[in-house]
Amino acid sequence: MGAPCTLCPRECGVDRQTTLGACGSPAEILVSKAMLHHWEEPVISGTRGSGAIFFSGCPLKCIFCQNKDISHGGVGKGVSVSELAKIMLDLQKKGAHNINLVTPTHYSDKILEALKLIKGELKIPVVYNTSGYEKASEIEKIADHVSIFLTDIKYFSPELSKKYSSAPDYYEVARDAFSAMLKASPKCEYDKNGLMTSGVILRHLVLPSHRQDSISLLSDIASSFDVSKFKLSLMSQYTPDFYEGEFKELKRKLTSFEYESVLEHAICLGFDGYMQELSSSNKSYTPEF
Repeated sequence: MGAPCTLCPRECGVDRQTTLGACGSPAEILVSKAMLHHWEEPVISGTRGSGAIFFSGCPLKCIFCQNKDISHGGVGKGVSVSELAKIMLDLQKKGAHNINLVTPTHYSDKILEALKLIKGELKIPVVYNTSGYEKASEIEKIADHVSIFLTDIKYFSPELSKKYSSAPDYYEVARDAFSAMLKASPKCEYDKNGLMTSGVILRHLVLPSHRQDSISLLSDIASSFDVSKFKLSLMSQYTPDFYEGEFKELKRKLTSFEYESVLEHAICLGFDGYMQELSSSNKSYTPEF
């Protein structure tokens, strides 16, 4: 029998040896894909690609998720801790600029074990790529083995996060986790080629019809944290191709006005980082799983 799982903020408490957790995943590590990924921020993907490992399942399960085949569907191959460690080393051999752990939350304990196994062999940075719905205490446990935190903060409004992710506590939880990430990696640093070697990137996806929520979120972050200590990646890539529900506001793409008004606000608040062209709202940028 396994211990009750409390890795993510939902703390569902099930024995994932016998029952799927709120994340939709068993205790066994499920990996959907490992690849050289070229569609992250330029300081992560570089010229050779980021060594992305996509894990199956997700504690958040946003209804518009572009990776829903794995986050909702549980597509993946079971691997042991030692096999996961080998995948990381193989990506390093292939020239990956970093190891990019995509949706690692519900496997963070086993990922930590794998990173400890290869501590002397892994020479490239580790990127913790998360939805932001993390327990600060779990971030603190893995922090010594992570160089870069690539985290979403998706919503400010509890009503919105409840509506789209069944997580009314999302912003409060994500902000606490973000604070823990900044304490662990308080300065953005780069190598001679301009690739990030440590630091925090805060991603925010502007949703259609909800630019005011984005503006409120950025205002609160700017009043709570030193914006010079991290980079903002303001994303426009929402695509309705992955949404099949009934909320009409999610059945269209973002407008130029919506995105540019949020971008202007971010600039006024002093954020620095990365923006996207509206052409990134395209299904072709999502890997096949």
